Amino acid sequence: MTDVLVLVEHADGALSNNTNELITAGRVFGSVGAVVVGAEGTAEALKDDLAAAGAETIYAAENDYAANYLVTPSVDALSALAAGLEVPVIISSSATGKEIGGRVGARVASGVLCDVTEINADHTAASSIFGGDYTVELSVGGSSPIFLLRPGSVDPEPQAAAGNIEPVEMPEPGPVAVKITSFSPAEAGDRPELTEAKIVVSGGRGVGSADGFADVIEPLADALGAAVGASRAAVDSDYYPGKFQVGQTGKTVSPDLYVALGISGAIQHKAGMQTSKTIVAVNKDEEAAIFEIADFGIVGDLFDVAPQATEAIKSR
Repeated sequence: MTDVLVLVEHADGALSNNTNELITAGRVFGSVGAVVVGAEGTAEALKDDLAAAGAETIYAAENDYAANYLVTPSVDALSALAAGLEVPVIISSSATGKEIGGRVGARVASGVLCDVTEINADHTAASSIFGGDYTVELSVGGSSPIFLLRPGSVDPEPQAAAGNIEPVEMPEPGPVAVKITSFSPAEAGDRPELTEAKIVVSGGRGVGSADGFADVIEPLADALGAAVGASRAAVDSDYYPGKFQVGQTGKTVSPDLYVALGISGAIQHKAGMQTSKTIVAVNKDEEAAIFEIADFGIVGDLFDVAPQATEAIKSR
């Protein structure tokens, strides 16, 4: 029996960290069913990892349509399963996840909760609002309520399960389905992906230039094995590419350690990182708002502090 459905995120034959978080969060309802959408054989390749994470049943929604079209295959698979099982659905709260969740909710006539950080068995959830100034408890209705879980908000706790594969019959693509005609992955670097990284080092307007990121922020990140982030002010000033922006209009991160260098702590930025487990801030302005949420704060020049920290970390 399946008590909750989780949409599996995967790429190049590997699970994303987000999927492990979704399965852990889903166990509050009971037995987890993991929905794999992709080409033939994808579910079998992921079976061992999904079973180890805690998926009792693996629903394989596999055919050429599932492998080569955007969004709609996931919507079709989740809608059909949710309508039949009448169980909650959990999806990662990414841009794609939000679109899928909204469409599934409309099809199965159930409510959708976005960007939640905690999910409870009574169909309530916790979420941050107004730039993170308040944490609220929300409830959702319908036979298959949709929860969009913020990445990094749950610590994965593997729990071995059966991982039995069940095929899902997929329809033919509809007249307005969007087909992927070519795929060119972005150049992969040596650093972790920003939303999945356990450590993030971010720079703000105080870094002063693109050279400041290259000479100060990146070396510290590399010494820590961290991802690099940037505030909106830094991105708007062309100090760092927009795909690394952290904040309300950028990416939401929740790493074990977040290092904020030269970031004032505007509400827009805090909304994207304040759920980090430990926050370290360096800023020359002792009144900077970032210190309000920092676990450790250093009032000083980041160009003095960061290089010293980098060398100290390397020496250890």
